[in-house]
Amino acid sequence: MNLRDLRYLLAVAEHGHFGRAAEACGISQPTLSVQLRKLEELLGVVLFERGSKTVTPTAACERLIGHVRTAVAEADTILGLARSLRDPLAGRFRLGIIPTLAPYLLPLVFAPLREAFAALEVEPWEDQTAVLLERLRTHDLDAALLATDVDGPDLASRPLFAEPFLAALPPEHPLAERQAVAEADLAEDILVLADGHCLRDQALAACGRSGALSRTMRATSLSTLLNMVAAGYGTTLIPGLAAGAAQDAGIILRPLSTRAGRTVRIAWRASFPRRAAVEAVGEVIAGRLRGFAEGAAAGAI
Repeated sequence: MNLRDLRYLLAVAEHGHFGRAAEACGISQPTLSVQLRKLEELLGVVLFERGSKTVTPTAACERLIGHVRTAVAEADTILGLARSLRDPLAGRFRLGIIPTLAPYLLPLVFAPLREAFAALEVEPWEDQTAVLLERLRTHDLDAALLATDVDGPDLASRPLFAEPFLAALPPEHPLAERQAVAEADLAEDILVLADGHCLRDQALAACGRSGALSRTMRATSLSTLLNMVAAGYGTTLIPGLAAGAAQDAGIILRPLSTRAGRTVRIAWRASFPRRAAVEAVGEVIAGRLRGFAEGAAAGAI
């Protein structure tokens, strides 16, 4: 039994006619008839009731045809997967991305990625850094966009672009009068994300905070922080890509005096066989954000 003959069986069942089935398969009608006779002999059952003008599947064929469809579909899946393995820029590419980056970066890079790699199906997965690293190690992701470096010989990474931090201030805040803000001046009423977000640790480190905060709220999303700042509850640091969302909320943005920021990296398993796909995706993202750091800092004034 071979896959070709199973495809012939499905074609005849679909068209109900040997001539049309043969045409659909790109072969002659006598060849199709001969191959189906051989398949019937191999299986030991008659598959089709042959009339003068029509061909009807027998009861045996009806019992078998579901399995035949499954077998052909699985074979096509195997062939498709093998093609994607031969071409690293084809097939699924599961890309993890941290929550403080995903909503602002994905709209910028999805169209360029589609244009550059028409056969590559990028599937984003948003989660915190620790979860993304674990999913990388368990082969549930192919790569991840992070704002921290990776540890261990099993993972590799490369920087893509620099993203400056900006001071996010309520409109009436005293610091809003300054052209640039010193991080230490934000420490008194800074709001941060909940534990597990790398931006929390980066914001606290930039402001020189290691002890208890005067503001006890712990937000689980950057959008919540922005809304609380807009309401006058406190200040925060935001990554530059979120500047548009902050300004839409009526928040005043100022550059930091030290130009502190973070580096966005793409990480992957060191043993990942489609390294070329990782490099290609990373290059498109890096190209789309090239020069972003300088522009974001200047646009904050």
